[in-house]
Amino acid sequence: MNTLNRISLNGLRAIESVARHGALGPASDELGVTPGAISQQIIKAERQLDRRVFRRDGRRLVLTEFGAAILPHLDDGFRQLARAAAMAQERSDCTLTISVAPVLASKWLVPRLGEFAARHPDIRIRLDASVELVDLAGSDVDLALRVGPGGWPDVEAERLIGQEIFPVCAPALAARIERPADVLEVPAVVDVNWLIGWDIWRDAMALPKNAMNIGNSFTDASLCLDAAIAGQGVMLAWQTLAEYALSKGTLVAPFREQVATGNAYWLVTAKGRRRQDKVEKFHRWVRAEFAGTEANVRELLERRAAAAPAGRQPI
Repeated sequence: MNTLNRISLNGLRAIESVARHGALGPASDELGVTPGAISQQIIKAERQLDRRVFRRDGRRLVLTEFGAAILPHLDDGFRQLARAAAMAQERSDCTLTISVAPVLASKWLVPRLGEFAARHPDIRIRLDASVELVDLAGSDVDLALRVGPGGWPDVEAERLIGQEIFPVCAPALAARIERPADVLEVPAVVDVNWLIGWDIWRDAMALPKNAMNIGNSFTDASLCLDAAIAGQGVMLAWQTLAEYALSKGTLVAPFREQVATGNAYWLVTAKGRRRQDKVEKFHRWVRAEFAGTEANVRELLERRAAAAPAGRQPI
């Protein structure tokens, strides 16, 4: 290994290429450098090896006995390196790296990835679960799923669905909620890190501001959801967070109305970058999944409203 460290890899690559082609010109075309640079690399490698590799025969370079002896090893070595590089490229081409917020990943995206894998077994997913806005142009991330108002600089963003909020709670607690004003009387489970709070829903329902019965608070929406399922209070949820619990009946939405937050879900890619086939396949799939979630949540809320007790007054 110490001997190899003293020898230029470029020089060995030049020797191997010239030996195959028999001349400097074709080797320089293959390696993308001038014939003079190839010649200098060979001279440097011969000095490092302390052996002549070529002798001149007119305009041709002919291998010496030593050169002929080492050529099969050089050829095999560079074939192995090329194979390793091809494997790395193949892995890169079939691995789709997605930046996504942890809550969206755990409560919505991850449970669906089995269906995506069944459709596209040639694509492996790698999730970068983070709330940070990743630099798509300067990283290995292929795309991001973001929630926000849009308008981010230096990216291409396609709107998928709008984010809409609505109260949810355990079925037993829902029995105490007949009108929007009743929500103010039960404990409210609060995500202290979420910038959108109960004000936007109370305003839409024409309820007094700051009239909430605050219960347990958490720094993560997933924990809030777990607390609501456990019957600790009513939570302000949105489509991707609550769809599964609503479909299983562990949570119910007392009212059919949803309130737009002004945010949306977006598929984001680097500006000006050609979309690879793996990105296009995921794009088509995830767009359909978001649309299905939007429709399913709307149906679940409508179904709950239709099954509400006769005495409950609609909003």
